[in-house]
Amino acid sequence: MPTITNGQSAEHATQERPTPERKEPTFLFTEKYVSEKSELARRFLDARERLNGCVDKANNFLVKRFYNIDHNTYLEGALPAKTKELMGLVASAVLRCDDCIFYHAIQAYRLGIPRPEQEEALNVAMVVGGSIVIPHLRRAYELLEELYG
Repeated sequence: MPTITNGQSAEHATQERPTPERKEPTFLFTEKYVSEKSELARRFLDARERLNGCVDKANNFLVKRFYNIDHNTYLEGALPAKTKELMGLVASAVLRCDDCIFYHAIQAYRLGIPRPEQEEALNVAMVVGGSIVIPHLRRAYELLEELYG
């Protein structure tokens, strides 16, 4: 059996580590509120709901599993949901996925993350991803302007 530095077995050490509690984040704003506040958000959320309906009709086991993993990743845990949404925003911008950027920016807004924190996260994405992120940054800033004013 493999051992770790303090002499305990790896299996024993894993059993002692507490699993962080997972729970749904507390949103300050509903999707409906966000849709009424921002035309860009409304169009995105409407399209997402319609397209998810198409995916749901397929009743695909693997897609359902993946959606479940995605949902559970952003629950409150060892990291707060706010931190995870900002991480998702950075990764989405680096990967240049406008749908993902919109999703995480909207979720971050719903959680009450201030605009300067979203902008700072987008700065990290631009440094990591380079100048090719700039067109996506522009669209993100347009959404933030509608949400925060």
